[in-house]
Amino acid sequence: MPVYELEGAKDMAQDTSRLYQFDGNYYLVYRLTDGFFATSHKCTHLFKSLARGVIVSDRVVRCPLHRAEFNIRTGEVEKWACFPPGIQLLNAVRSEKALNSYRVEEKDGKLFLHG
Repeated sequence: MPVYELEGAKDMAQDTSRLYQFDGNYYLVYRLTDGFFATSHKCTHLFKSLARGVIVSDRVVRCPLHRAEFNIRTGEVEKWACFPPGIQLLNAVRSEKALNSYRVEEKDGKLFLHG
């Protein structure tokens, strides 16, 4: 499993996220009250980037397109796509799927993502 240094992550404001790219893969890193967390960066509904998503609580990010919500710590679906009305018809063929989540570790004053 590759390990990547998250340069500049410690400068992030609380309750924000930042998109990182390593070896052609994108990761979304979040800074929350209890530390740093990372997930895949695309919503699993229609693959819109969550980099423009909204952190709606200390544990949930909401997709800006159809408002699917995911647990930042685990990647699990908290609420599936629900906007605009009628999107549920598409949900019949796009079943719920969690984001990939990744461990972020602090070591020697630096942050590392385990991808």
